[in-house]
Amino acid sequence: MEFQDILYEKKDGVARVTINRPQKYNACAPLTILELTQALMDAWVDETVGVVVLTGAGEKAFCTGGDQSVRTKSGYEGTVAALPMEQGWQQVTQLIRNMPKPVIARVNGFAIGGGHVFQTVCDLSIAADTAQFGQAGPRVGSFDPGFGTGDLARLVGMKKAKEIWFLCRRYTAQEALEMGLVNKVVPMAELDQEVDRWCQELLDKSPTALKMLKFAFHAETDGVAGITNLGIGGLSMYYGTDESMEGRNAFMEKRKADYGKFRGGGK
Repeated sequence: MEFQDILYEKKDGVARVTINRPQKYNACAPLTILELTQALMDAWVDETVGVVVLTGAGEKAFCTGGDQSVRTKSGYEGTVAALPMEQGWQQVTQLIRNMPKPVIARVNGFAIGGGHVFQTVCDLSIAADTAQFGQAGPRVGSFDPGFGTGDLARLVGMKKAKEIWFLCRRYTAQEALEMGLVNKVVPMAELDQEVDRWCQELLDKSPTALKMLKFAFHAETDGVAGITNLGIGGLSMYYGTDESMEGRNAFMEKRKADYGKFRGGGK
């Protein structure tokens, strides 16, 4: 897959998605969001991928949200897909949250605005000690009505989440660690090594257990959508059982299914 605004690499069970617009502090344009969607979908369906890492190019920024230079009264210019960018942004956050694999935010610098939302919805966040965090919506005439507010409140508490959104202050990596916004802070020179260590620990674990745990964590807060994802995860395992195959085989063979042998005590 060839991309213009992102870098995408898959190696040794890890898919790395890098927003590659360092000249814009990795702020996203419509094309960036489309490419992020494509890469995350590919990582989702690739059975060789066990962990996804999301980051930004360079050492200054993870992501600083939407590129304000292409935003007009009618939205972000240069839309390359059917969805307006503000809806596409929510699609990316949903892919991160719903993907049946852990997603790690490698926060290498500014995680501001929509970039802060991205790192908030990732399952785990590892930050360089030079990283900075914060929202920018009310300062630039924008806001996040979904996961960027709800998930943030669940991470740091309602009062702190409102402070972060209402005041648009900047927070250091250490402050982010103390409020539960990230999992680990390391010197910039050690960031890749630390991310690799966490990836390997995850790859050593049961992929099915990790998938179901991720769905379970979201099931309580996501309503019917969360329960649906949890149920689909169970359905995918059920398809692999002899009981499920008996139903399919009976249908194809035009006979009555014999489920009695699968009940406790046998037939």
